[in-house]
Amino acid sequence: MYFVKENEKMKWHEVNNNIVITLPKHFNMNANLGYLTREKNECMYEIENDSITKVIAIGEIRSLVQVNVMKNKQMIVQFLNESRPIESWQREQVVKYIHEWFDLHNDLTPFYEMAKADPLLKIPAESFYGLRVIGIPDLFEALCWGVLGQQINLAFAYTLKRQFVEKFGDFIEWNGKQFWVFPSYERIAQLTPSDLADIKMTVRKSEYIIGIAKLMASGELSREKLMKMNFKDAEKSLIKIRGIGPWTANYVLMRCLRFRTAFPIDDVGLINSIKILLNMNQKPTKDEILELSIPWKNWESYATFYLWRVLY
Repeated sequence: MYFVKENEKMKWHEVNNNIVITLPKHFNMNANLGYLTREKNECMYEIENDSITKVIAIGEIRSLVQVNVMKNKQMIVQFLNESRPIESWQREQVVKYIHEWFDLHNDLTPFYEMAKADPLLKIPAESFYGLRVIGIPDLFEALCWGVLGQQINLAFAYTLKRQFVEKFGDFIEWNGKQFWVFPSYERIAQLTPSDLADIKMTVRKSEYIIGIAKLMASGELSREKLMKMNFKDAEKSLIKIRGIGPWTANYVLMRCLRFRTAFPIDDVGLINSIKILLNMNQKPTKDEILELSIPWKNWESYATFYLWRVLY
């Protein structure tokens, strides 16, 4: 039996207790695995033999899933460690999470049509064809990752994330390995900066993360509220939060809230990628990037993600 939710464009069915998700056009698992395996210190999933193993948390339900793709047409989701949710609506939430994780609802045809004629995007679009903007569906995780990554290199950001997750998260153990769940905002809201002193982040970042957790615990900040806003209002709401500037706001708008117009224009990686691809002697100015990005209208997040991929 097929379960189709028209407003989410989710098409999936179940076979032998596994979930089978029908994949959209312009999806290539190798391109997505290339992105997901670029950092060996990632702690939120494990990839082995092209299979992704990850805990997906739906409320208090923890499901350890293994994800494989067949011929870029179907995604097979297997539940491990007897963690298959009993209720069908809970399994549908797992499907929804995976849809958001891999941005499966977006038809990338217009993006590729635009990229073919774009001097900056032509080569990245060909090299990474089928790559999706890999998402972070959980708002608290996305905001924390944005804050942790501020003004440090990517490798150190991953080290901080691992320390944070292993100190305050929980896990499912399977086959002698621990598969982690990102710390909940409810738990972090109860902490003080001194509780985070063992983690090698600044006191200010600790304050920012606890402050975000408290906003979410009070209900003042939520993914649902932000999703009801237009892009500009959502951006303004995020920038009002202590520790969230335009870069972090647009990063979260891109990878969690799925606004295709999100554009972290001051991002160092974006700037360096443009410099390399155009063989420039100096870094492009903001005005130059704005001019280059005119053809990207409504696809700024994908353009940025593909340009990032040139570097890392």
